[in-house]
Amino acid sequence: MMRFLPVNLTTILVELPGLEETLALLTSLQSEPVVGIKEMIPAARTLLVHFDPESISAEALATEVSKRDLSTINPRSDRQIEIPVRYDGVDLGNIAKLTGFDVKEVIRRHKESQFTVAFCGFAPGFSYLNGGDPALYVPRHQTPRTRIPAGSVALAGPFSGIHPQSSPGGWQLIGTTSVKMWDTNRSPSALLQPGDRVKFVEVDDVQTFGADATPSTEGDNTPASGSTDREEEKPALRETIGTTSPHFKVLTAPIPALFQDLGRPGQANKGVSASGVLDRSAFRAANRIVGNPAGTGCLELTLGGFSFESTSQAVIACTGAPCPITVEDAKGHNTEITQTHRPIALEPGDVVTFGQPRTGISTRSWAASVPTHWLPWGPVLSPLGLP
Repeated sequence: MMRFLPVNLTTILVELPGLEETLALLTSLQSEPVVGIKEMIPAARTLLVHFDPESISAEALATEVSKRDLSTINPRSDRQIEIPVRYDGVDLGNIAKLTGFDVKEVIRRHKESQFTVAFCGFAPGFSYLNGGDPALYVPRHQTPRTRIPAGSVALAGPFSGIHPQSSPGGWQLIGTTSVKMWDTNRSPSALLQPGDRVKFVEVDDVQTFGADATPSTEGDNTPASGSTDREEEKPALRETIGTTSPHFKVLTAPIPALFQDLGRPGQANKGVSASGVLDRSAFRAANRIVGNPAGTGCLELTLGGFSFESTSQAVIACTGAPCPITVEDAKGHNTEITQTHRPIALEPGDVVTFGQPRTGISTRSWAASVPTHWLPWGPVLSPLGLP
């Protein structure tokens, strides 16, 4: 039985009897998509569905989803991934005490369990693994630790998990692995996906740990191993920026100014929040004014007081909450900018200061910039705007 709960104008929450039904519905909607669904985020007994209201209404979506027959769907994939683990967790003794087994028996039961990835969340690449030996269901710590090392293998209730990076946590730590659970150089970045089967393989020598992994299909259970350090493949920062990019020296920042882009939508089911710029319309407008591609990063400023010196020729634009802007040139002459949403040309040595926004609910402004020579019409001889 499904229950549909409204979340907002573009999201509904589907409540199901349990994890099996949740994964079955996810599998069904992935194999036979409903037009208009933009993102799905599974949890223990719910599926959060984000949709495009211009393509389908919440009522029509609920009707379509409720028709799915979940009784014949196997939510488990053919992929099985073996994770090498050294059973050296600081809570291993406590787990033994809680379960009534000795340490060797705890290890045996854990490595002989067949886990399935139920869902992902908490942190990028963190997967909740279900299906372990019920005798190893142990409670969380009453007081969570402030820092769990990356690669820690942990237990809590019916789940096991691997910390992809250092983070707080309250689970019982049973071992460690150096397999990369999250790698932005890999596609997909998360090693484990909902429905994947996972097997832990005990190792004694840390040198046998792998830094990367490739999922295998049934009948070819390849261990997660093989180091792939791709840092040397990345271009140097200087090469990435280039010698033609505008350069600015921050002079004052009473409140931190943030570099923002359009975020990472569609990754929440991997533990990655969309984030990104607060006001997408203002962000796009700033880039449009200076001729940048729509997703080019901008500075997001909160309130006033931010100032910088331009060390190269550039054109900037400011959108969002209107605020006074002062441009002081290298000779000490000031130009007051009273209108935003316009291009502003800067020369080396110009100092730009943003004042307090005058009106509007929003207290944030967005600034975009390009080198002068990128503009097809040449230098723009009016100062920029950036509230």
